[in-house]
Amino acid sequence: MLSDDKIIHMSHVLFREWQKRGVVDFLEDEGKIRRQIRRSIMDELKIADEIDKAVRKKLESYSKKLIEGTPEWDVLYKKFFQEEEKRRGRDL
Repeated sequence: MLSDDKIIHMSHVLFREWQKRGVVDFLEDEGKIRRQIRRSIMDELKIADEIDKAVRKKLESYSKKLIEGTPEWDVLYKKFFQEEEKRRGRDL
């Protein structure tokens, strides 16, 4: 999980970059937009954390002991993570 300071920094960077490039017309004040960016980042991180926990639980349920960091574990983790994202409508 990212610290609050890092998330706040990311919201500033994103806002400034969008402003500089003119990709978004801002109708609200900067503070309100940055707070929404921060909430969106935190929501996404929370969902990713929930998916991670579900995937790890699934991997732990295997009868064959899988060791984290091995190629087999990594491949299955990625596969199950993508499946869980798709199940939740998050496959981009």
